Amino acid sequence: MTVIEPTLVFERELLARHPLVIACDEVGRGALAGPVAIGAAVLGEVEIEAGVPNGLRDSKLVAERRRADVRDRARGWVSASAIGWSSAAEIDEIGIMRAMGNAALRALADLRGQGVEVDDAIVLLDGNHDYITPTADPGAPVIVRVKADRDCASASAASIIAKVARDEVMTELHPTHPAYEWHRNKGYASEVHRAAIRAHGLSAHHRASWAIADAPTLW
Repeated sequence: MTVIEPTLVFERELLARHPLVIACDEVGRGALAGPVAIGAAVLGEVEIEAGVPNGLRDSKLVAERRRADVRDRARGWVSASAIGWSSAAEIDEIGIMRAMGNAALRALADLRGQGVEVDDAIVLLDGNHDYITPTADPGAPVIVRVKADRDCASASAASIIAKVARDEVMTELHPTHPAYEWHRNKGYASEVHRAAIRAHGLSAHHRASWAIADAPTLW
């Protein structure tokens, strides 16, 4: 399989019109259990000139054993990063899209707390739908790009930062709910996970509003 290397071509275009790019990517949208996480990574001219860290990819393309190392390189490269969260309970209450919007806004608020001038930036959002602006004004324009997490190094950085953090959360939850094997499937619809749901029902960390019994096996 040919692995596409992320580049900074699109970020350079955006930085010609904005002083900062804040790339955002979600992790956990399709899981049956656990929170959804939105990673945010900030780039300016300094990071662009430094070039893409070695091994940086969309988190789905990085072997699990290497993700923490790549995450550390990504965090060391970007000028700032943050993760916003939305719990399974919030997802049940307001739906996944609004929950993702809330999580993204929390990530941006975290960046503001770190001193990032979010209102001067442009937000690069992986996907084909702006789920941030309909939730609340983020204070910066949002541009969406399909496969940004694969093609744009800033979004790859946001992806790996969020992925490692969410995986750690699910691994930490495993000892209290071992039947679901979240340390392996991270809350996604593996056969073992689905069998445990049939045998034990749902935990407080499951997205109870979802049609979990009909969910496709993803692991």
